[in-house]
Amino acid sequence: MTIKDIATPIRTKQILEKYQFHMKKSLGQNFLIDTNILRNIVESANITEQSGAIEIGPGIGALTEQLAKRVKKVIAFEIDQRLLPVLADTLSPYPNVEIIHSDVLKAELQQVINDKFDDGQDLMVVANLPYYVTTPILMKLLEEKLPIRGIVVMIQSEVADRIAAKPGSKEYGSLSIAAQYYAVAEKVMTVPATVFVPQPKVDSAVLRLTIRKEPAVAVKDEEYFFKVFHASFANRRKTILNNLVHNLGPKERKSEIEAALEEADIDSRRRGETLSIEEFAKLSDSLLKFLDV
Repeated sequence: MTIKDIATPIRTKQILEKYQFHMKKSLGQNFLIDTNILRNIVESANITEQSGAIEIGPGIGALTEQLAKRVKKVIAFEIDQRLLPVLADTLSPYPNVEIIHSDVLKAELQQVINDKFDDGQDLMVVANLPYYVTTPILMKLLEEKLPIRGIVVMIQSEVADRIAAKPGSKEYGSLSIAAQYYAVAEKVMTVPATVFVPQPKVDSAVLRLTIRKEPAVAVKDEEYFFKVFHASFANRRKTILNNLVHNLGPKERKSEIEAALEEADIDSRRRGETLSIEEFAKLSDSLLKFLDV
């Protein structure tokens, strides 16, 4: 018997009607109804039949199904209890799928990986993320330094642009640096709103993050480095000096901040969005020394 793909307009409608399922706006539920796009997402992950996949927010199982056909095992986190019986039905042909009813932001991901996957197995996170929690989920995945090769996610197009942005562009900011510190970021493709049910108000994009073996730059204090670049973007119209004086404080240390900028060979009149990640690393180390943090 041929299994019909979940991600078609007709099959999606049938599943939603069968379970009388109504999307919750609060959970950012938008289901994909284009199988070709789902296959492209899976292709972007460069996975094999020996790989493992972690999915977040499987919905009715459209992407999960495509992953299950390609990898050894899929672990999917679903927060909405109403979807558990739906997924048990739609994914019944795929014994290599396990659904965990949990908020991924509260999950012990390292423990799940230890319990569910083989040691040293090639692992990718592949997901269609709800817009409203994109950044916290991505930062959790990156900051926890999990044994994953990378992350391929469908997110709001504007956020993908910000994460992959280069210095000097209007999209470049603290999110760009935070993500690129841990990973190489690439926007793989743009996805129109028309391939979702219900249709979101904006276009989406597929973003691929390839985890670096070592962070992009070496810094003396990682936490302080993050504090410095966040402070530098607090007000985009202000110079790097003004942002640091007002947001890194204390304000009476202006002369030390100026000295740190000079030592890092950074003009105090520049704005944060013009500094590369390497310049922020030098600046962070200089500020540590001059402010005696």
